[in-house]
Amino acid sequence: MISVGAVSDIPVGEAVRVQADVMVAVFNADGVFYAIDDTCTHQDASLSDGWLEGCAVECPLHAACFDLRTGRPSGPPARRPVRTHQVSVIDGQVYLHDPAGAEPVAPGMAVAGEGW
Repeated sequence: MISVGAVSDIPVGEAVRVQADVMVAVFNADGVFYAIDDTCTHQDASLSDGWLEGCAVECPLHAACFDLRTGRPSGPPARRPVRTHQVSVIDGQVYLHDPAGAEPVAPGMAVAGEGW
């Protein structure tokens, strides 16, 4: 697993970028953590720089929206989904399960740990 940081380091409605086999965006959507590939499938834009509303993120470049739980776009201009990745919260720390060589995980998952 890759340490992302403390729960308190990622405020509700915010995201952080994590270097794994690819760049991954980890989002705090109303206290539930989700992780998706950080690059929009429409064009190369960082989704962690996008706008989060509920469980959807809007790409800052051309407004493509992706569901954080499934990685699926809600409509054009993006047509292909982004990969989702498993996230765990253990003892108040957020961890990204190493996506190297892993199959996509959907939906994103948070596991409550002590002190969470």
